[in-house]
Amino acid sequence: MSDYSKLEKCLDYQFKDKDLIIEALTHKSYKKPYNNERLEFLGDAVLNLIVGEFLFSKFPKSNEGELSKIRASLVNETGFTRLANDIKLGDYIYISTAEERNKGRTKASILSDAFEAIMGAIYLESGLEILKPIILDLLEKSYDKINLDVLFSDYKTALQEITQAQFASIPEYKIEGSYGPDHKKEFEVSIWIDGVNYGSANGKSKKLAQQAVAKIAIEKLKAE
Repeated sequence: MSDYSKLEKCLDYQFKDKDLIIEALTHKSYKKPYNNERLEFLGDAVLNLIVGEFLFSKFPKSNEGELSKIRASLVNETGFTRLANDIKLGDYIYISTAEERNKGRTKASILSDAFEAIMGAIYLESGLEILKPIILDLLEKSYDKINLDVLFSDYKTALQEITQAQFASIPEYKIEGSYGPDHKKEFEVSIWIDGVNYGSANGKSKKLAQQAVAKIAIEKLKAE
C-alpha cells in the first residue's frame, strides 16, 4: 500500500513529502502518533473557498442563497465520497483491523475525511494555485453538469441507495400542498421511508422540494 503513484496520477500531482501523504491517508483508528484529522480540518476550509470562488464565477446571475445551496450540494460528505471513489482513495487509506472488518474502506465518513485531508495536504505543500485546478478537474470529471437541479439530484440518488440497503425499499415523496401566486409558487413535499414520515420541505419546484427533503432524510438516517 506504500506505492501512491496511481493515486498521484489520478490527482495529477506528486507529493514531495511522502510523510504528508501518509498522514493524510491515516485514519484515527490506525493507532499511530498522527492521523488525518488536522489535515481534514484544513482541507474542508480550502475546499469551501475554492468551490465558492468557482461557483461565484460560473453563476454570475445567482444570488447568495442559490450559490450557498449549490456549494452545499458539492461540499459535503456525499460529494466528497463521490470524488474519493473516483480516484479510488479507499484503496490507500490506513485503517485498523476492526475498521477493515467493518468495511471501513467504503464508509462515506472515512472516505470523505480522507479526501479533505489529501486536499489539505496538497494545499499545505504547494498552495492554493496548485490545488485549485486539481479540485476543479475532479469536479468536472465527476459531474457532467454543475447546476442547481443536477447537483440536488444527488441527494435523491444518495438517499435511494441508503434506503435500498437498509430497508430494501425506495423513498416515497408526497406533495402536501402548494402556496403563493403562480409566479412565485412554493411546493411542500413530505418523504416516507418504509411507512415512516422522515420530514417535509418546501421548494420553488416539486423537484427542488424533493431534493431538499431527501437531504433532511439522509441527515436523520445518519443520526439514527
